[in-house]
Amino acid sequence: MAHIHGFPPIASRSARVLILGTMPSKVSLRERQYYAHPQNGFWRILGSTLGFDPKNPYEVRVASVRSAGIAVWDVLRSCIRPSSLDSAIEASSVVPNDFAMFFAAHPRVRRICFNGAKAEALFARYVSPGLPADPAMQFVRLPSTSPANAGLPFPEKLRAWQAVVPDGSAD
Repeated sequence: MAHIHGFPPIASRSARVLILGTMPSKVSLRERQYYAHPQNGFWRILGSTLGFDPKNPYEVRVASVRSAGIAVWDVLRSCIRPSSLDSAIEASSVVPNDFAMFFAAHPRVRRICFNGAKAEALFARYVSPGLPADPAMQFVRLPSTSPANAGLPFPEKLRAWQAVVPDGSAD
């Protein structure tokens, strides 16, 4: 099985918050869009949180996220994963993204929000050991927006995801 490869980050130089997933789903890879699966709650949650229509064209949603001071990326640059499930990622195939380069280009990021436990675990294992300690950096694990995480009701996910708003308010 061949390695799958993720996307470049959605980010402006002024980003203050970074949302990290693991690796785009098969639907997202096919569509070349972050969180393209129609049952993934990501865009619905961010639209509600930041005040944009989650049904807007992808480019408009991306612009809304950038203008809010939020960046979106994945922990992994590439991996072997036979399905879209994070549990199917073959550990021996993991190649993380270059976070030293990202943080050098986005020095205002002070909060990393993980879209689920797997993104947090992959970051801790493959990325954190290679980064200098930054006591000002905040780390927040959020409930996954994946349709596989159906056990948590949408209002609870939405409440938790308020943590992505930079400095407590959209601007």
